[in-house]
Amino acid sequence: MCGIVGYIGPRDVVGVLMSGLRRLEYRGYDSAGVALLDGGSVSGTKRVGKLSNLERALQEAPLHGNAGIGHTRWATHGRPSDSNAHPHLDCAERIAVIHNGIIENHVALRAQLIAAGHRFRSDTDTEVIAHLMEDFYDGDLIAAVRRTLATVRGAYALGVISADAPDQLIFARNGASPLVVGLGEGETFIASDIPAILEYTRRELIIQ
Repeated sequence: MCGIVGYIGPRDVVGVLMSGLRRLEYRGYDSAGVALLDGGSVSGTKRVGKLSNLERALQEAPLHGNAGIGHTRWATHGRPSDSNAHPHLDCAERIAVIHNGIIENHVALRAQLIAAGHRFRSDTDTEVIAHLMEDFYDGDLIAAVRRTLATVRGAYALGVISADAPDQLIFARNGASPLVVGLGEGETFIASDIPAILEYTRRELIIQ
């Protein structure tokens, strides 16, 4: 079980993400991380251990951006470590992914991607999602996400941002992994649970 949160809009992105992660810490507490879109690139920070470790890292080296995703992890594939913490990036570090669930065919997909030249930085099942999207991306992020989801098997709730689509926060759900979307004026939130975004909006949609 993991907790995910995402935001795109005019607010302080790190503030929104960390507020959500604090309310989702019950879903995972062996590591946490965030990734933001900033000036045409993806920047991120991940830390093993409690959420307070991530908070200290962000105080020491603040991140800024117009959109971001965050994750608090309870390990299923790969031991607790900075490298296994989410978000996970593709080789070019243009796409960032957070994920709650299990990708059942990740071993076969990882082998195929490595054979095609992809470099993995973690032992997680989630990282295959970022590399598949990199392979499938041809200028249309939504199409790349759809092709990726047609390739993976398993239950998931996920959030995606890309430096090549700075005005988009992509989300998807399959199976038992919960996902809620919050709506505001010129802003969108995603989270594993309503309390993570209740501070900012009362307009929520539970994705079925």
